[in-house]
Amino acid sequence: MTLDLEALAAQVMAAPPRAEKTRVVAIDGPAGSGKTTLAAQLAAQLDGATVLNMDSLYPGWDGLAQGAERLVSDLLAPLAAGQPAVINSWDWIEGRPGPAVTLAATELLIVDGYGSGTRAAAPMLSLLIWMDGDPAERRRRAIARDGEMFAPQWERWAAQEQQLFAREQTSSRADLIIIDGDQQQST
Repeated sequence: MTLDLEALAAQVMAAPPRAEKTRVVAIDGPAGSGKTTLAAQLAAQLDGATVLNMDSLYPGWDGLAQGAERLVSDLLAPLAAGQPAVINSWDWIEGRPGPAVTLAATELLIVDGYGSGTRAAAPMLSLLIWMDGDPAERRRRAIARDGEMFAPQWERWAAQEQQLFAREQTSSRADLIIIDGDQQQST
């Protein structure tokens, strides 16, 4: 079964807001699985959606777990309290903290990235989507997207993903699972 973006957009809009007035859609899964592409496609279907990539929250190559924690503390908790969120971004080129970014309360937020669907985030998520695919193809896409700067980090990052996903059991809690671009399951 192929993914029907119109039906997915309708599913998002039917889901109740759980972070105060904000519907939060988390698109989680390993590197190169298509999360960012789906986030852009879904945002195009949902006029006015704000998209945040988790790359803004990870403090470097060893920061996957910290990024997932920051999603809750720096973004979702303030939104759930009806407050704007202030995110201290990460400058990947310089390898240091980047500028602070303020995100005002919004009606619809799509968060794409590893760790966006943790148990700590779950009470504030309206919809959790899990994406995965063939490991070799995922690696090829990730390197093509991020360039050779990611190549030496692939194994290091993949190990963090495996630890986080094993601990969180993210795929088993997902509302929708997409494997290699095809919808596999809907709960």
